[in-house]
Amino acid sequence: MSRRVLISGSVAYDTIMVFDGHFRDHILPERVHMLNVAFLTPRLKREFGGCAANIAYTLQGLGAQAVVLATIGHDGEACIDRLAALGVDTTAIVRCEALFTAQAFITTDLADNQITAFHPGAMSEGHQVSASTAAAGGAAWAIVAPNGRAAMLSHARELTLAGVPWLFDPGQGLPMFDGAELREFIEQAAAVAVNDYEAGLLTERTGWSEEEIASRVQALIVTRGAEGSVLYESGRQQLIEAVPVDIPVDPTGCGDAYRGGLLFGLSAGWSWLDAARLGSLMGSVKIEYQGAQNHPVDRAAICARFEALWGPRKW
Repeated sequence: MSRRVLISGSVAYDTIMVFDGHFRDHILPERVHMLNVAFLTPRLKREFGGCAANIAYTLQGLGAQAVVLATIGHDGEACIDRLAALGVDTTAIVRCEALFTAQAFITTDLADNQITAFHPGAMSEGHQVSASTAAAGGAAWAIVAPNGRAAMLSHARELTLAGVPWLFDPGQGLPMFDGAELREFIEQAAAVAVNDYEAGLLTERTGWSEEEIASRVQALIVTRGAEGSVLYESGRQQLIEAVPVDIPVDPTGCGDAYRGGLLFGLSAGWSWLDAARLGSLMGSVKIEYQGAQNHPVDRAAICARFEALWGPRKW
């Protein structure tokens, strides 16, 4: 069985700033029509990011073969070098010399709330990457994660035509699509993964309830942060409890770490329940480290934790 997983999404730089306070104490609800707020952020760090790169980091560390379908700008060489050093397949990445690599500017408060500004840059040219060509090399699974609008549409269709099962993860790209387009994504996808906020927006735009969305795919996963996640599968709902965290440090990239664990399990032929449990575990591992690609992916340690939580290890 192929262990290749195709990852359509962004490769980016994350500039992460920490505000030693709470946004709620500085944003007055009655004044949002004339918002002019500044936050002092004494801690700042630039990290490797982008949902495709983040997912690939965890997935590759667990033992699958991650293949990134993304674009970078003239300043993105360090991103490619980083991924290649990890063993990630970067051959499908396209360089756009006239553009900057996508960049996110993230401010996090002490309650782990985030305010993000995102410059898409080269990501807007993601449709230059051929998912069909990548799929010709074989793949167990794929994911269509936040990318340029045209890339998400074309990669979804190409993967479907190639017969590769894929996970629809619209993330922050969800507002780019209307109800008809989102319904088309769902009808083509093998599964859908969203957080609770995105689930609300997805149901509003499609006119389908979570149960109706789940009935059209193999599985629907709704993540709810510290409250765990809900797996809809075969007409059932199962709560996957969040794995306890000793010291939460940074939530940036937790959803991507979850998807990396989930896709590893699926590529290995696991059940949806066990794959989602591994996703939950990887999200908890990530939150204890700053940045989206700095958490240790120690297979032996992860095996031991999985076994302690849910019984016999899967690999």
